Amino acid sequence: MPRLVPTRFRLPGGLRADLLAALVVLVLVGVAEGQRPGPDGHAATSPALSWLLAAAVCCALLPRRRFPVAVGWFTVVGTGAYYLLSTVDGPLVLVPIAVLYALASQGRLRASAAMAAVMVVGVGAGALAGTGDVNGTAVFMLGGWLVAVVALGAVRHGRVAYAEEEARLRATRERLRIARELHDVIGHNMSMINVQASAALHRLKKDPGQAETALTAIKEGSKEGLRELRATLGVLRQVDEAAPTAPVPGLGRLDELVASAALAGMDVRVERNGSGPSLPAAVDLAAYRVVQESLTNAARHSGARHVVVRLDHDESRLVLTVEDDGRGPRHGGDTGGSGIAGMTERARALGGTLSARPGREGGFVVRARLPFTDHDQPRSGAVDDQDPAGG
Repeated sequence: MPRLVPTRFRLPGGLRADLLAALVVLVLVGVAEGQRPGPDGHAATSPALSWLLAAAVCCALLPRRRFPVAVGWFTVVGTGAYYLLSTVDGPLVLVPIAVLYALASQGRLRASAAMAAVMVVGVGAGALAGTGDVNGTAVFMLGGWLVAVVALGAVRHGRVAYAEEEARLRATRERLRIARELHDVIGHNMSMINVQASAALHRLKKDPGQAETALTAIKEGSKEGLRELRATLGVLRQVDEAAPTAPVPGLGRLDELVASAALAGMDVRVERNGSGPSLPAAVDLAAYRVVQESLTNAARHSGARHVVVRLDHDESRLVLTVEDDGRGPRHGGDTGGSGIAGMTERARALGGTLSARPGREGGFVVRARLPFTDHDQPRSGAVDDQDPAGG
């Protein structure tokens, strides 16, 4: 037996909604016009003129999205003329009220307020002139309704603007996150490839065996970079394909970074101190990226030959130190990259800190303190002597 799927009722929108509103108001005006006094009664105008004005005001709703202000003024003037020339107190005023709300919700507060003021002044002038059954109470009630309508439209505009701003900020944060991930994924491998290619060119004639080793490292580094890039793009696309993806990088893959740095001519020693619970995924990834970026900077900018990676692990945090014997990124100058800035943002997002500075006895030292708690809530952790340079 086929399963019946309930359909959801949806109100019409856009031009259909405007057409439906115009027809409803026109029908209501027709009902009111049916109450017009007979031949022996008093009538200021012929029914034809009243119908013409009502139809014109209702039909003006259709082009309001293209000419909102012009349509607003037309409905205000047309409705005023209708009530002046007709003895029927029909519901045509709903049309300019709806237009005022639409204008205010679009942020056109001055135009909507000016139209509301004209309507109140017009009705007040009619009350003072003794036209129809309009009195001071009617003017006061109309003014209150118009103020409420404009205020509601302004509130809606504020909420929409706030939602759009929030969406824009989320998109900006996401772009920054993607840029940081791509920088970390590509920057390290490309930097190592650059160093190894330079070494291969230098050794090609003098020592072909070493050049072959460097070219093999270039091949492996480019393969690893492409694999991580595909994995990162796969996560960003969020597709349901069974595409090959790599596990999230962490300190468990630290040996790969050490091996890659060794091929670039650096001797990397890893020291582990202390013990504690397993690292949270966010801390593990951040620590891996800090080591990766620090080794990249050491290979590209500092000319380091020896690097010490020190991991101090306790119950509440991981203190990560990467110290080399090089000269630092252009002696602390700007390299035109964003590596250290990206590492700092990672640490701050976890509620931690990161410092990058020349060592007391030479070389360059990067130290990150990554807590295990409250890492889901970004905080403005302090940054000690942050160096803006990066790979």
